[in-house]
Amino acid sequence: MTTKPLSSEHQIEIATGIILSLITCGLYNIYWNYRQFAAMNQLLGREEYKFVPWLLLSLVTCGLYHIYYEYKMGADLFSWLKDNGGDPNPNLPVMGLVLSCLGLTIIADAVYQHELNKLS
Repeated sequence: MTTKPLSSEHQIEIATGIILSLITCGLYNIYWNYRQFAAMNQLLGREEYKFVPWLLLSLVTCGLYHIYYEYKMGADLFSWLKDNGGDPNPNLPVMGLVLSCLGLTIIADAVYQHELNKLS
């Protein structure tokens, strides 16, 4: 990968994301997910990640849909990195799933953001 496929607007300082998510009791994490969805849509070249349906379904299912989306994002990010010459961790999707099941979605988001930051 010689060119960066994401613009710098998709870059988020991971420590800031974690701290703001904790200070705001998770509200910043919702915004963080919005930004990651935009980055993933740009990478994939299609509107795969839709914020409003994700938010509503996550609320209705008491977070279960969000756990699915964490896995899906990890799988799509892994596939994109693998197909475009990256060297991704093959456990990326499972890591996101396990962290989300343990209630550590902020950490899963941080792991995904680390990969996205390398692309912007």
